[in-house]
Amino acid sequence: MAKPSKLEHVTKVADPQELYRVISQASSQNPAEVRASSKRVEELLDYFGTFDGLHEIAATRSVPLPVRKQSIIQFKNKALNHWRSRKLLSDEQRVRIRSRCMTFFDEEDDTIVECNEVIVAKIARQDYPMHWPSLLADIMDVIRTNLEVLCGTPNGDPRSTLALRRGLALLNSVLKEFSGVKLLAGVKTMVHIIDQLHEVMFAYYSKLSSMISALVPLALSDQRTADNLIVAHFIYKCLVKMALWLWPRLAQPEGGFAKLEPWFLQLFQSSTGQLKILSELRINLVLALRASGPADRLTLLSVDRLTRHVRVFGKFFRRLQQLKPDKFVQLPTGNEIVLYYWDRVVQATNGPPELIQDAPTAVFPVRFLLQAMVLFKENLSRWTPFRKGGPKTETSIDCLWELWSCADESRPALSQEFVEDAVRLLVTRFIPLNLADLEGWMSDPEEWVNLEDKENDQWEYELRPCGERVLMTLSSQYKVYVTPLLETTFKQIIAQPTVDSASVIQKEALYCAIGRCAIHLQEVIPFSQWLQHNLLAEARETNQYYPIIKRRIAWLIGKWISDMCSPANDPNVWEILLHLLRDRGPGTDSVVRLTAATALRECVDTVHFDIDVFAPYLPTAVTELLKLMGEADTMEAKQRLAKSLNVVIERAGPRIIPHAQMISEGIPQLWTAAGEEWLFKAQLLVVVTSLVSAMKEQSSLNSLIVPLVQEGLSQGVAINLDEDALNLWLAAVRNSSSLGYAGGPSLIDLVPLAVSLLSDNLDLLGKIVSIVESCLFVDAPAVLQSFAQPLMNAFVKALTGQAIMTNQKDILVCLQFLTQLAPATLWGEAMHFAGLFSHVVELLNHDESSPSLLTECIYLLARIALADRQMFLQLVSATAETMSLSEAKIWEAVLDHWWRQFDHMSEPRHRKLAALGIASLVSTGRPEVLDRLPNEIFNLWTDVFFEVKESRSLAENEDASPLTLHWDLDQVPQSYYAGSEITVEFDRRKTFLDNDPVRITQLTNYVAAALQEAERNCGGIHIFNQYINKTDPTLLKQLQNELQT
Repeated sequence: MAKPSKLEHVTKVADPQELYRVISQASSQNPAEVRASSKRVEELLDYFGTFDGLHEIAATRSVPLPVRKQSIIQFKNKALNHWRSRKLLSDEQRVRIRSRCMTFFDEEDDTIVECNEVIVAKIARQDYPMHWPSLLADIMDVIRTNLEVLCGTPNGDPRSTLALRRGLALLNSVLKEFSGVKLLAGVKTMVHIIDQLHEVMFAYYSKLSSMISALVPLALSDQRTADNLIVAHFIYKCLVKMALWLWPRLAQPEGGFAKLEPWFLQLFQSSTGQLKILSELRINLVLALRASGPADRLTLLSVDRLTRHVRVFGKFFRRLQQLKPDKFVQLPTGNEIVLYYWDRVVQATNGPPELIQDAPTAVFPVRFLLQAMVLFKENLSRWTPFRKGGPKTETSIDCLWELWSCADESRPALSQEFVEDAVRLLVTRFIPLNLADLEGWMSDPEEWVNLEDKENDQWEYELRPCGERVLMTLSSQYKVYVTPLLETTFKQIIAQPTVDSASVIQKEALYCAIGRCAIHLQEVIPFSQWLQHNLLAEARETNQYYPIIKRRIAWLIGKWISDMCSPANDPNVWEILLHLLRDRGPGTDSVVRLTAATALRECVDTVHFDIDVFAPYLPTAVTELLKLMGEADTMEAKQRLAKSLNVVIERAGPRIIPHAQMISEGIPQLWTAAGEEWLFKAQLLVVVTSLVSAMKEQSSLNSLIVPLVQEGLSQGVAINLDEDALNLWLAAVRNSSSLGYAGGPSLIDLVPLAVSLLSDNLDLLGKIVSIVESCLFVDAPAVLQSFAQPLMNAFVKALTGQAIMTNQKDILVCLQFLTQLAPATLWGEAMHFAGLFSHVVELLNHDESSPSLLTECIYLLARIALADRQMFLQLVSATAETMSLSEAKIWEAVLDHWWRQFDHMSEPRHRKLAALGIASLVSTGRPEVLDRLPNEIFNLWTDVFFEVKESRSLAENEDASPLTLHWDLDQVPQSYYAGSEITVEFDRRKTFLDNDPVRITQLTNYVAAALQEAERNCGGIHIFNQYINKTDPTLLKQLQNELQT
C-alpha cells in the first residue's frame, strides 16, 4: 500500500492487516466484537490509505461476504465525502479505486453491487470526463458484448446476463446522478453523455422490444424471456433518464439541445406505440394464464417484470406531463396515448371486479389504472372546448386523434356523450366504497377516518380518491355537461327508497360526487330544501346500513358550507350535525361521530358563520366534543377533535364563558393521558389559549394555565411545546386584569420563569420580552417589588450576550415602558446594581454600535430623565464610580449621542421625547449640560418647536386640541401595540399612550420652566447668563419668540 509523501507528520497511515482485522470484527455476529471494533473503525477512517484498503477488501472475492459488505458500506458512507482529500487519498489510489469499480459487473451480491453503483455515480460526478475519461466506454463495452451474447445464443449465459444487468444498472445510476447537476459544466457533460448514448441505446431497445412483442403464454416460463424483459426494462430506464433531462431544455436556443429534438420525438412516438403493444400483450397473457391454472416461478417472474416494464411507460408520460403540461398535449400521439389509457380504465370497469387488483399478476393492476386516471385528469384542462383560446366546437372521441394531426390552432375537445359516460363510470364504479373500505371501517374506525382525512395527499395512489379528483376536473372543465347530468341523477336517486346495502352505497357515492362538485352544483341543487326534507330524516334513520350514508351526510354538509356554497345560517345544518355528533343509538357509529366533528369545525370556521343561529347548539357541541376526546383511542383522532373544539371556542367568543369551567376541568385528564404525544398536547395548549382569549378579563383559569406553562417550558418538554406554551402565557397575561389570584396559582408566580428564560434562552428571547412587557402593563409595581433585581440582571445578561439586534431593541423598548409604569424607587437601584446604566454608557462609547440601537438608548435615557431627574443624576454618579471614570466623561458620552442620534429620530413623538428629556436634564443646572445649551440643545429645541408649531397650525384649522401634533393626527404605528389589538392589553396600551407626557405636556411651557429651574440650580442669573450669552443672537431670538408664543 502506498504511503503519503510529505504527509507523515500530519496523517497516520493505515496498516492493511489491522484494517482487515477490525473490519472483520465489525462484521461479526458477536455484538461484543462489533462494539469493541466500532471506535477503532472510526479512528482508522481518518488514516491515509484506509479508503483504498476498504475498497480492496470489498473487491477481493476470496474474502468472506459479510466482511466485503461491511467494507464497501463503510467506503460508500465515508470515502465519497473525502474523495478529493489529499490527506486521505493519493492520485495513485484514486486510479486504483476507479479501476476496481469496473470489476463488479459479475458480482452476485446485490448489496455490494448497489453500493458500487452509488460509488461510481458519485465519483463520476467529480472525475468524469477529466480524470475518468474511459468510464462510459468501459460500461458500454460490457453492455455491448453481453447484449450480443444474450441476443445471439438460444439459451444465453447466466453470468453474461448478470454482467449485462449490472452494466445497465450502473449506467442508469450514472445518468441519474448527472441529470441532477445544475451547474453549467455538469450540463455540458450530460449533453456529451447523451450524444454518445442516445442512438445506440435506442437501437438496443428496438432490438429487444421486437422480441418481447412476440411473446406467447408458453414463453413466459422460459428464463430467456425473464432475462429479455429485465434487460429491456433497464435499457428503457436509461432512455427515459436522458429524455426527461432533455424535455424541459428542448425549447432553449443555446446548449446544443435542439439537435436532439428529433431523437426525443422519435423516442416518444415509439414509446406510445410500444405501450399499446405491451399493454394489450400483457392483458392477453395474464388472461390466458388465469385460464390455464397455477403458474410456475419463472412465469410469475416474467409477468412481474413485464408489469413493471409497462408501468415505467406510464411514469415516463406522467413526468413529461408534470414538467411541461402545455407542451405535453402538443406532442405527436400524446393525446392519443392518454385516451388509450382511459380506454383501459373503461375496459377494466366493464369486466368482473376481480380483474382489478393491487398485484403484478392482475389483469388490470391498480397502479396501472391510477397512472391512466392521473394522466387523463391532468390532460382534461387542455381538451375543454370552453377554455379561453380553445376550440369553438366540440369533437367526438373518434375524431380526436385525427384532429390533432391536422389542426394546430384548435384544441381537441371531448364530446358530451364521452363526458357523461366518464362521469357515470366514476360515480358507479370508482367512487363507491368497496368491500376493503368497509372492512377497514369495521376493523379500526378511527384509523379509517384518519386515512380518509389524508386522502388529499394520497389521491394519486388510491383508486377512489383518484376517481373523485377526475370527477372534479370533469365538472370544472365540462360544467355544461356534468352539472345537468348530476342534477338529473340527484333528482332520481333522492326519491328512491334506500334500504339495502347496494342502494346505500350507491347513494353515498352520489352524495360524494355532489360534495366534490359542490361549487358547480350550488345553483341547481336546493340545499336548504334537501336538508329539511331528506337529510334530516336520513340522519335520524336507524337502519343498520345507514352509518355509511350518515358519515357522508356529515362530510357533505361540511364540504358544502366550507366551499361557501351556502352560508351556515340554517338551523337544520346544526340540527343534523349535532345529532350525528351525539347519537349513540342504532344506525350510527364512531366514524359518523368523528366525521361530524370535523364537519362541525368546517362549518363553524367560515366567513358567514352566524353565532346567533349556532348559540343554542353550543352547549351540546362543547359537551360532545369533550366526550369524544375522552372516548377516542388514537391521539390523531383526539387531536382532530381538539382542533374542532378550538375552532368552536374561537368563533363563539364571549359566549363560551358559561362553558369554560367544563372545558377547563376536562383538560388535565386529557393532558396526563397524552403522555409524550406532543402534537396532541400542543393542540390542548392551543385550546386553552383560545379559551383565555375568548374570556378576556373574565378568565379565572390561572390554576390551569400556570402548571401548563410550567410543564410546557420544563426541561425535556420545551423542545416540543415551548412555542405553544409561550403563546398561552402571553394570551393569559394580555387578557388578565391582575397578576394575582386569591386562593390559587397566579400569573406572578411565572415571573421567575420569565427571568430565567430571559437570561438563558436566546431562541425564545423575543417572545419572553413580550411577556415581561405585558406583565409590566398589568402591574409593574407588583413585578418590581418582588423581582426588580433579578429582572434587571436578566435584561443585562441578554443585552451583553449573543442576542440579535431586534431582541436588544425590544429589551430597550421594554425598559422604556418600565420607567413609566413604576416609580423610580422601584427600578433605579436595581438598574445600577445590575450594571444596566453602565452598559448603556458603554454602548454609547462603542464606535461600532448600531445607530438604531443607540437611538433606543437615548429614548431610554430620556424616559429616565422625564420620570425622575434626580434618579438620573444618581445613576450617572454611581456609574462613574463603578467604571472608574469622572462624571464629566459619562455626561460627555450621553450628551454627545443625544445630539448625534437626534437626526436618526424620524417620528415627531420621539423627537419631542428627546427635547423633553434634555429639558429635564437642563433643569438640574449641571454645568456639563448647560455647556451644551447655547448650541446643541437650543438647536434641538428650535427644531422640535418648528414641528409643533406647524402641527399646531394644522390642528387649529380642524378645530382640534392646541396640543395636537402632526403625528397625533394619524394612528400610532401598529408596532406600538405589539399584536395586542384583540386583547385587554390593547386598552391598557391605548390609555397609557393617551397619558404619555410626550402627548399631554406642552413643550414650550416645559422648556420655559426647565430654564427657570436651571437658573436657580446653577447659582443664579449671573452664572446662568454666562451660558446664555454664548448663544447666537438670531438663534436666541428665535427661541425667545417660541417660548413667548
